Amino acid sequence: MNRKIIGIGLLAATLAAIWAAFVLFTREKVPPVQAPEAAPPAEAPATPTPQIDYKAAIEGARPGEWTMDFEAAKALAAETGLPLLLNFTGSDWCGWCRMMDKQVFSQEAWKTYAKEHFVLVWIDFPREKALVPEKFVERNTKLAQAFEVGGFPTFVLLDADGQTRLGQTGASRDATPERFIAALEEILLASDKSVAALRETMTDDQQAELDAAREAQQLARQKLDDWLRTEPEQTEENVALQQGLLEEIAHADEAVLQLLRSAVK
Repeated sequence: MNRKIIGIGLLAATLAAIWAAFVLFTREKVPPVQAPEAAPPAEAPATPTPQIDYKAAIEGARPGEWTMDFEAAKALAAETGLPLLLNFTGSDWCGWCRMMDKQVFSQEAWKTYAKEHFVLVWIDFPREKALVPEKFVERNTKLAQAFEVGGFPTFVLLDADGQTRLGQTGASRDATPERFIAALEEILLASDKSVAALRETMTDDQQAELDAAREAQQLARQKLDDWLRTEPEQTEENVALQQGLLEEIAHADEAVLQLLRSAVK
């Protein structure tokens, strides 16, 4: 082979190698394919705040609707002149309380009447503590102590001033809206405010008769109080004696109420 041709071939091969190397090191390099970034973990859905089914409003007050807000209830009573009915209850465990809810407070006859006549306050002592906001717990205990509540339910009737105690009543197995309303009306009728107003309409003889009946009523109650202070033993004889004293009080109460009813007519 001609050495000139071989030389030319070697030169061409050398130039080709140089050019290939030049292209290899000077062209733009394609970046390596990267794996897609992992998506951020999805946030766990927020746990919803449980909705508490309160038995009464926890703020504000409206006539005839139960509220736990005693201060708002007193303000409403002062504004409207309506008396306050305090319901000391154990809403989730007290059988008598539930019976009154079912037979009286859930009935339209009661709701219609209460809307025109009372400011209703719900003082609850449930086993499920979430049923009463924390801010009312200590206050409820103090109210129960102030009104000497010894069992549930206890219904305390207060004058519109939010302080004067007019009387109290409890539950009964045969309770209806009509019977419960009648019991509350008797408490209102026998209140000092009502008696003072009715005395102004009476003759002198009627006033004297009413005064005598009220004195007999007070004596009957005092007799029972004095006997209970002796802490009598639980015997058949004492049970019968207590029943007799209670009947004496009932007769005295009825005598006063009859005179007051006559004055109203």
